[in-house]
Amino acid sequence: MLQASKQWQWIACPVRNRLLIDLDQDMQLCTPYKLRQLTDAIFTQPNFSLEDAAFYQQVYQYLAGFNLWNGAQLCQIALNATAAKFYLKPMLAKSWFFEPYKGNEPSIEAVIRLQTSEQSGEFLIVDHCKEASLCICLSEHFKLDENLSLNQFEAIRILNNRVHPIYNHAQNSKTA
Repeated sequence: MLQASKQWQWIACPVRNRLLIDLDQDMQLCTPYKLRQLTDAIFTQPNFSLEDAAFYQQVYQYLAGFNLWNGAQLCQIALNATAAKFYLKPMLAKSWFFEPYKGNEPSIEAVIRLQTSEQSGEFLIVDHCKEASLCICLSEHFKLDENLSLNQFEAIRILNNRVHPIYNHAQNSKTA
């Protein structure tokens, strides 16, 4: 696991029009989040905070329990999840793209499945409230409809009645 450091910095890069995280002199991660999507906090407090570090570590360790991603992928997912949770402006739910969940076993995991008329894909809930959840796309490319799609790590807010469990209890003994 790439350990969070007090030297890590968020960078609002006007050249790329994206939020970057500077991990050291030789390594930067470019998020998919455009500058207009970011809160003002990123411009006034660019240091990777203790809250950022705690969430990053929590996501990394949680996802490592699934044994689906290697260390570099876990780091990338966790850093993008941290950026989305703490630095994206609030957004309205766009649930009309997704089919409602009609089952009776609600998701107890943060890794979920969302279903559109075009495809099914995996997402990570990075912020959850009673009505809706902010999710990032874990699939490389996810079609919302015939014209719109999400790239990996792009965020979308959805109503919770669209959340499909990705595993049932018989398939996965991991608990939330």
